Amino acid sequence: MSLVRLDRSGGVVTLNLARPETRNALNSEMIAELTQAFRELSTDDSIRVLILAADGQTFCAGADANWMKSQKGVSETENLADAQKIFDLFRLVYEFPHPIIARVQGGAYGGGAGLMCCSDIVVMTDDAQTAFSEVRLGVVPATISTFVLRKIGEGRARELFLTGRRITAQECLNLGLATEVVSADKLDQAVIRWADELLKASPTAQMVTKELLREVPQLTLDQAREFTPLRIARQRVSAEGQEGLAALLEKRNPQWSMPQ
Repeated sequence: MSLVRLDRSGGVVTLNLARPETRNALNSEMIAELTQAFRELSTDDSIRVLILAADGQTFCAGADANWMKSQKGVSETENLADAQKIFDLFRLVYEFPHPIIARVQGGAYGGGAGLMCCSDIVVMTDDAQTAFSEVRLGVVPATISTFVLRKIGEGRARELFLTGRRITAQECLNLGLATEVVSADKLDQAVIRWADELLKASPTAQMVTKELLREVPQLTLDQAREFTPLRIARQRVSAEGQEGLAALLEKRNPQWSMPQ
């Protein structure tokens, strides 16, 4: 892979967008490489936390303008296939089994904002911006809409989708798009702090919790009665469930506190 880069430190893996000369704009090649990376990483049991980062001054400028323009010359079938590929990428990020921290500097627009919304924790620099700017380009925020609406809800998304205006980091914090906003010189420190917080939790409990976050809002009460008690019942008797209880009673740190 030439457009993304992986770095590993213990159980923490950093996946970098590595196309800074285009402000990490998404084209078919980068989408393919990100998709491959997320598919492979999702089966890696040694991962505890994934940091989604980017080289250069901008996290992600959204879709590459030249790539989008070239779509005019392809068939509707090919255009549809490309759109489905980027949806599949967002879904892989959204359904990734381990916690994801998005490290956002500069800006995250269009598809870049979609990657933010699919992440669990988002740390932004105070001068960063985002936007769902598709309507200002004559297109629509279609593939990201599923994930943005789950993140902030229809009420907040209406104005942002329809105006396409830029949103400051502080407003992202207020809207629930960002978890924390820091100065640029404290960005890495903040990301490390969040990774350390995530490493304190049970890996299997985090995986089940991510499943709950995805599925429970879509369930009826009857469905939830079947779904949620089963998850807690299984986790209680699991090895990590018993280890967590033993550690509490023995007043010690559980064994998963540091990555293996």
